[in-house]
Amino acid sequence: MSDVSLIRVFVRGVGGGNPVPLVADARGMSAAQMQAVAAAYGHESAFVLPGDDAGCDWRFRFFVPLHEMEMCGHATVGTLWALRQWGRWTTPTARIATISGVVLAYWDAARECVWISQPEVRTERLDAHASARVAETLGLPPGTRTIVNAATSRVKTLVALPSVAELDGLQPDFPAMEALCAAIGSTGLYPYAFGTPQNDGRPVVHARQFPKSSGYPEDAATGIAAAALWGYLAGEGALACDGAPAGPIAIWQGDAMGSPSEILVAPRRSDDGEPDGCWLSGKAAWSQK
Repeated sequence: MSDVSLIRVFVRGVGGGNPVPLVADARGMSAAQMQAVAAAYGHESAFVLPGDDAGCDWRFRFFVPLHEMEMCGHATVGTLWALRQWGRWTTPTARIATISGVVLAYWDAARECVWISQPEVRTERLDAHASARVAETLGLPPGTRTIVNAATSRVKTLVALPSVAELDGLQPDFPAMEALCAAIGSTGLYPYAFGTPQNDGRPVVHARQFPKSSGYPEDAATGIAAAALWGYLAGEGALACDGAPAGPIAIWQGDAMGSPSEILVAPRRSDDGEPDGCWLSGKAAWSQK
């Protein structure tokens, strides 16, 4: 097996963050070998390959134990952070080729962290029948809810809950998860609830992620789901304050798993100043296990 480095990304406290097994030079590895690494470690794993002719510095591939993924937010942040620590990324910005498209990145020297781009969100509200199936799978009581499929890369299903206590108390029907997600065109359920804002006024949204078929029942931190959630909330006006545009938020995930994580999401603008998706960031650290 190729040399694997272990990183934790979106860390917020002891034992926090989402693990990333990282192969820093995956040249010569087959897809089956990459998937075997993910299966051996049981986490989303990242593989670094040379850039392409589109001006990208590197190409990243991502695998979970059961399949390849088009994009993985925390693995991209963690891999770029590691490349920075190793001195392999020394420029202010970078371009990364992924199956889902080109990801832009920049190094935040003040915070010693990486920010990566995600495009504008795409959303679709689920009908009453599909929403009822989602609620049943999550163990929620019957009722009318706004449940939305949202994506900046992979589709996640956003489910608003009234309290963090209800979020933490969810007991999903995991055996039903894959069939449900397949039926609604989603790669995972992402229930969320607003929490207490930070001292600087930044909104805090608590969330959990139950993937469709990754080989594990819950994810400690899901960057692309956080990006989709920010885009949806911004579009609904839920993050506006006194008429100002939607600003940055912190998404706390993993608490119910004992892996407290924090994903930072901030608005992104194009060169001409128009809204252009969002930026994702968070703390990364080397992991011993």
